Amino acid sequence: MGLGLLLALAAFPGLAADGPPFLLVGLDGKTFFRPGGSENGPNGADGLAIVDIADPARPRLAHVLASPALDTSVYGPPTNLQITPDGRLGLVTNPVTMRREGEAWYAQADDRLFVVDLAAEPPRVRQVVRVGRQPSGVAISRSGRLALVANREGRSVTVLTIGDEVRVAATVDVGAEAAAVAIAPDESRAFVAKNKAGTVGVLAIEGTRDGTRVSHDPALDMPVGPGTYGLEVTPDGAFVLSGNAGASPSDGHADAVSLMRAGGVRPVVLDHLGVGDTAETLALAPDGRRAAISVVKGAAAPRASPSYTVGGAAVLVAILPEGRLRYLGEAPAGAVTQGVAFDPSGAYVYIGNYSDRTLGVYRVEGDTIRETGYRLALPGQPASLRGRP
Repeated sequence: MGLGLLLALAAFPGLAADGPPFLLVGLDGKTFFRPGGSENGPNGADGLAIVDIADPARPRLAHVLASPALDTSVYGPPTNLQITPDGRLGLVTNPVTMRREGEAWYAQADDRLFVVDLAAEPPRVRQVVRVGRQPSGVAISRSGRLALVANREGRSVTVLTIGDEVRVAATVDVGAEAAAVAIAPDESRAFVAKNKAGTVGVLAIEGTRDGTRVSHDPALDMPVGPGTYGLEVTPDGAFVLSGNAGASPSDGHADAVSLMRAGGVRPVVLDHLGVGDTAETLALAPDGRRAAISVVKGAAAPRASPSYTVGGAAVLVAILPEGRLRYLGEAPAGAVTQGVAFDPSGAYVYIGNYSDRTLGVYRVEGDTIRETGYRLALPGQPASLRGRP
């Protein structure tokens, strides 16, 4: 189903703080995983879906913003969008656009961030901000006044202030491709995933007379492993969790998630835990005691590859108070899993199955995760996924 139209599927109230719980799902219409491998196509078929999870067991598609209002991409981590804490704005990046050469289409870096007014009826794009080259992961502070954008080709982090408008306040050079960012709850520190370097960098955030100053000290970089994509800070600010997709996706090798101490003069890596081939990204439960990881396995490989698998997995791990990770279990997922999110209660997990164009629904019961059997059909390929922080 193409996204050439603006789809208004059902009446959906403005998404202010007292509105229903919802997810944002970025839809990519220009990159495809075929039996022979991945292929690119023309621009113009992307979108943004708003999914109502008032009934967490049976989410429903509430609204879709489609191209040309907005573009996005599966290139990079599936955290290239985020919702402000009050639920009124969504920030969505477009990492790449496609350029045609002969019969083939090639990705080239974009630099656009779309500001979506979620409180409007219907939701609409109200601003486009130019940030760094190939903007990828997005993080918004707990106060809702600060946002950070990781720029892969730009090898930087863009600092944004959020007020009546979203404005670029600064650009911080981090010396390597930056795929994802996460901000500590007290807003004194942030972390940046340097995907090709296989490290997590530390950013200092300081309030000054002239505003907010963000700086990077490369001496504090922490080694976690290649393909660092997923990145989150626990709600109590104690730990950072990263998901590492490996040097090459769907290569048959097991990859890991890493746990780091977030505080102290020098944050350090505390633990690693193998979770399977290509730990694409992760989400933390509201209490910070568990994490769900979207594991692609071999689903992104060509079908002739010995590492190919039909689907991926939703993996559940525990974050222990002493700074260790414990594998709890997993449930099957669809083809080329991407974003993952919890519902506000922490009892349900959602995973975007990219090639299947579905949103998988999982139930967390104690230390187990199971597929409910319900998959929401989406009008495009789910490249990214976030719930309200």
